Amino acid sequence: MIYFTADPHFYHKNIIRSVNRPFDSEEQMNRTLIRRWNERVSFDDEIYILGDFTMKGPELASAILYELKGRKHLIRGNHDHFVNRQTFERSLFASVEDYLEIEYANTWFILSHYPMVEWNHSFRGSIMLHGHQHNGPDYNERCRREGIRRYDVGVDANQMAPVSAEEIIRFFSVPA
Repeated sequence: MIYFTADPHFYHKNIIRSVNRPFDSEEQMNRTLIRRWNERVSFDDEIYILGDFTMKGPELASAILYELKGRKHLIRGNHDHFVNRQTFERSLFASVEDYLEIEYANTWFILSHYPMVEWNHSFRGSIMLHGHQHNGPDYNERCRREGIRRYDVGVDANQMAPVSAEEIIRFFSVPA
């Protein structure tokens, strides 16, 4: 199975207040995000993190990555500077990219931290996945209603959990 997520912002206390997350502390947020991830993702699954994993440095990033299930791929966001630090163990990620296109179940997924207005294969049924904006779930509903095949995979739009490729395909197969 393939999963996607974005913008967990592990260890980022200020994100709780700035995007109105339902947590009293960064510890509570971290524990909930880890639990919700591991409830859905198995060790054999692929998971693409579309940016902003943490901004707290390589040691804390590594500590969280060791706790999370799945074969992890990072699509860099604007806060993922830890990846370039010498002390970060790059092998914790199966890959690190700035942008990626993958095909799954005859559907092209375009992966970027940042949302795009137009993307490769956009007029042939591809789905643009992104994070960055910290939207609520109403954003994805609005995109579908407006005929835009763009989906925010960020935790704020998906009940603080990763979302599967199959769920996203089903989401767009339902009429708005």
